[in-house]
Amino acid sequence: MQRRSFLRSAATAAASLPLSAFASRAVANPRPNGTGYGPLITALDETTGLPLLELPAGFRYKSLGWTGDVMLNGQPTPAAHDGMVALHWHGHRVRLVRNHETGLGTPFTNVAYDSGASGGTTTIEFDQKSGEYLGTIPSLSGTVRNCAGGPTLWGSWLTCEETTLFNAATGRPHGYVFDVPADGAGDPEPIRDMGRFSHEAVAADPVTGFIYETEDAGGSSGFYRFVPHNRNRLGDGGRLFMLKVATENLANLGLSYLNGTTLPVEWVEIGQPDSASPTMPGNFVWAQGRAHGAATFGRLEGCWYGNDRKIYVVSTNGGIGQGQVWTYDPREETITLLFESPGAAVLNAPDNITVSPRGGLVLCEDGGGEEFVHGLTVDGEIFPFAKNTVVLNGERNGFAGDYRGSEFAGACYSPDGAWLFVNTQSPGITFAITGPWANGAL
Repeated sequence: MQRRSFLRSAATAAASLPLSAFASRAVANPRPNGTGYGPLITALDETTGLPLLELPAGFRYKSLGWTGDVMLNGQPTPAAHDGMVALHWHGHRVRLVRNHETGLGTPFTNVAYDSGASGGTTTIEFDQKSGEYLGTIPSLSGTVRNCAGGPTLWGSWLTCEETTLFNAATGRPHGYVFDVPADGAGDPEPIRDMGRFSHEAVAADPVTGFIYETEDAGGSSGFYRFVPHNRNRLGDGGRLFMLKVATENLANLGLSYLNGTTLPVEWVEIGQPDSASPTMPGNFVWAQGRAHGAATFGRLEGCWYGNDRKIYVVSTNGGIGQGQVWTYDPREETITLLFESPGAAVLNAPDNITVSPRGGLVLCEDGGGEEFVHGLTVDGEIFPFAKNTVVLNGERNGFAGDYRGSEFAGACYSPDGAWLFVNTQSPGITFAITGPWANGAL
């Protein structure tokens, strides 16, 4: 099956049936071309003139914020670009808060949680009207493996640590969520009641103020709901819950199911969301939920609040191992399998996700071999949108090598919907893409 094949849901199962009735290989039905933007062709970067991406005809892009580029404070831009958000700043300007998934080391800013950790966030300023890159500043450091996160209801970025490391040298536990506002001054105090676990992404529900969280810990991955005491000040604390399939204890949603499978859910409370103990097992939060019958997934990664008031959740290793996209409906208290990859040629280990202003889903691949950005409709039709073709010979900051296998990450749209921003993690490049969005599903 070619990557340009279009797929639709194969079946919809009744929620009243036992969970075992849903287990099945995903069934893919080819669809006529109609939601994508056409074949991908080589496109030259307007910043460097290099062929770094393939895109559909009519789309163009520029690169910015490379690893090693000098920031406005005179320091080099850190490496390992990952999750990101575009926040409105002033006038036509937007602030991109971008994660850096690095580990122990020296912080790159004095706004640091741990003096022995080198992860964190940088903040890019970009003019969405002129397409001009205006510079980068450091915004938070002293964290470890900042992977993804999500926007808040008050215009900031929640950056998440994908680890449960305890730094014995400094006595600092890791595995937390931190708040980074658009002005660039991140808060180095973790939001402890959101849990200490291998965080990936979060999504805020503007109706309830609840924050949904994904866990990237292999087969020990839960989907969580944080109910804050104060919806505008998460640091005031709150209560943490884990999703459970209402009709079955200890459900394994990392197995293969039919597209369209819908299950009723409920939530079990986590009694101890945080621990600073250096000997606490990394999955102690997940284990508490499982003790109450909560469900587990196959590596949860991306998470985003959709235009339809639903939460879209990515399971990178779910199904036959190539990934799933789930939809949680907070009004109906159900979770539905929107799409399960039938093979790497169609979708290879999706990771970060965002929702376009027009309602389409954007999926960043993190598999083996070629790496793509895919579009996915809420009806389950998938198509390729961008391909990584980064091969360098020292043209920028001395980087030389074949980076076509580097994952895409951090997809997000500018507030005006004209630009899609996305990263390649290695060598660390941010792309700003624009074009005729109205011609397709994104």
